[in-house]
Amino acid sequence: MRHVPSPRAARRAAAGLLGLCAAVVPAGPAALADSVQLPVVRAVLAPGDPCAGASGETAREQPWTVRALGLSRAWSLSRGAGVTVAVVDTGVGTGVPALAGRVTAVDGAGDCVGHGSFAAGLVAGAPLDGVGPVGVAPGARILAVRGTDDRGVATPARVADGIRAAADGGARVIYVAAALPTGKSELTAAVAHAAGRDALVVAPAAPDALPVERVGGAPVVRPEPWYWPAAAPGVLSVSDYGPDGSRPEDAPVVGGVDLAAPGDAVVGVGPKGSGHYLGSGASLAAAHVAGAAALVRARRPELTAAQTSQQLTGTGYPADPVRVDVYAAMTMVLDAGRAAPAPPPARMPPPPSAAPLNRALVIGAVGGALVLLVAAAAVVIPRGRARGWRAADTPYPAP
Repeated sequence: MRHVPSPRAARRAAAGLLGLCAAVVPAGPAALADSVQLPVVRAVLAPGDPCAGASGETAREQPWTVRALGLSRAWSLSRGAGVTVAVVDTGVGTGVPALAGRVTAVDGAGDCVGHGSFAAGLVAGAPLDGVGPVGVAPGARILAVRGTDDRGVATPARVADGIRAAADGGARVIYVAAALPTGKSELTAAVAHAAGRDALVVAPAAPDALPVERVGGAPVVRPEPWYWPAAAPGVLSVSDYGPDGSRPEDAPVVGGVDLAAPGDAVVGVGPKGSGHYLGSGASLAAAHVAGAAALVRARRPELTAAQTSQQLTGTGYPADPVRVDVYAAMTMVLDAGRAAPAPPPARMPPPPSAAPLNRALVIGAVGGALVLLVAAAAVVIPRGRARGWRAADTPYPAP
């Protein structure tokens, strides 16, 4: 069994690069050709591959994710200062300017692969010279914990050890990049250990790329209905969407998604230098949610890990699954003791139906629309009051 980039990752990377070409400038003095593209971050290195290095290209424009997450308004309330987010991944590079002075590594967790550094930048990276990509919580600290071998291969034992080390290291939010088809018992125990230390674990609901098996010479992909640690009780399970608001049709169908966040055509930092990479997948959406959790815990320090999770899911934009609303999570007050509704297994996007509606369906649709209108008003009116009825977002100021 081997992991290969999915058609979804390749297609999303290509689409994102086309949109980014006009926003990319060379790190050096040479003029940039129209065909220049950002390198794609990888989660696993093949045997013999060299370690990921500094990217030679830099994105100067504000990424679509900043506006989608409403970060300009959120930063008026909190930047995550005082909160430590553990990144349980391939490690975090020591030479990342966007994270300078805010990274502590457990057992020297450097980053040969680059994925952990990329994710850490999405959580807490600061923009350089006020431009380019930025993390959700640029004031938070990062605790780098290796959850893989030095090539990026994760196992249940490594991830479980990483979660425990992160909790024991004082992290209040623990981001896990892996989505594994096995390891239920040991990963559930590790998550319970973290919960006992009031640390919120955030993980992708599905892998970024599914393993491919060869059966009779033909490639076969067998997605699982559940992945770990995302399926463990107490974990905030995250799915992704792209700039157009949808998931690719070949994205894995997963169960029990708690929250969705931007995860496709995402620009971020590499393991060293100030250049940028491009990535796609639910693991990157989970990094954005981990950053949002850091903002909430900085703004609302009285909330427990479980209450922070409820705050994020209970204030999100109505969708299937619910989409994170960072500002609302910091400002809206949920009813005491109210539990956020558990979303059903998610299949995004649902296929449109072209069949004509009969009279009974029309009547049912009208009744359903009235119910939805009342429910939407219950969400939108408090959120609008909390925002002072301002627009969704404005360009962000440099932290």
